[in-house]
Amino acid sequence: MALRNYEIVMVFSLSKGDEAVEKLKEKFTDLIAKNGTLGEVEEWGKKKLAYDINYESEGYYVLANFQSDEKFPAELDRVINITDGVLRSLIVAKGE
Repeated sequence: MALRNYEIVMVFSLSKGDEAVEKLKEKFTDLIAKNGTLGEVEEWGKKKLAYDINYESEGYYVLANFQSDEKFPAELDRVINITDGVLRSLIVAKGE
């Protein structure tokens, strides 16, 4: 099975505090590491959102690079969408 390179940007809610943000980041980096190869993880930190999402004007941004098979990003997206505390996410397949 061929591995592909991906990049994900996640924006976490700050409403439940820094500890909740840390748990979410850990949850998703662990999930990626179990199902593929986790590369560099960059924490962009607190940033103002372009527009309010769920009445929040700031979010905590995390960027992660990873390699996995082609089926995992859909599963990762599904888990992110049902997880409380994630404001937005975007998974992109990177060119070889």
